[in-house]
Amino acid sequence: MGKRYFCDYCDRSFQDNLHNRKKHLNGVQHLRAKRAWYDLFRDAAAILQEEQSKKPCRKFLQTGQCDFGSNCRFSHMTEQDLEKLSAQVQGEQRLRELQQEGAEIPPDAIEIWLEKRAKRLSTVQSNSALPEKPTPFQYPPGWPPLQELPPSLRAPPPGGWPVPPGLQWG
Repeated sequence: MGKRYFCDYCDRSFQDNLHNRKKHLNGVQHLRAKRAWYDLFRDAAAILQEEQSKKPCRKFLQTGQCDFGSNCRFSHMTEQDLEKLSAQVQGEQRLRELQQEGAEIPPDAIEIWLEKRAKRLSTVQSNSALPEKPTPFQYPPGWPPLQELPPSLRAPPPGGWPVPPGLQWG
């Protein structure tokens, strides 16, 4: 039978000889599969730069689909997608700068954020005209009876779970 060559990019095997391997490695399908694989690991900044340099794909914007897919030479990103990607790039840059400066995130930053969030939510709730009633907990249809459910899938008690004294998380 002879040796066989397996291409991980294309998920395909063939008889291993110089002619077949050269033909496969220079083939369009292999080059596209290889590019798709390496695109999975690209930096967000590189993706943003490439997408901003492309013109938007008219067919994709009109119908939401494009016959060329990932091989299209036009951009399939909306303005919102580009804004999200830009924000991600800026966040990564800030994080890199903080790491280079040797600055650490203060340990109480989470508590401060939670306090601000609680204040914001309380003002939103106090400003709302209609008080919202909490919806009663309901199990999804088709689930087994309550007695057969494991504790992790049961509804919490009305007062919440009891916290034993001296319990430390982490």
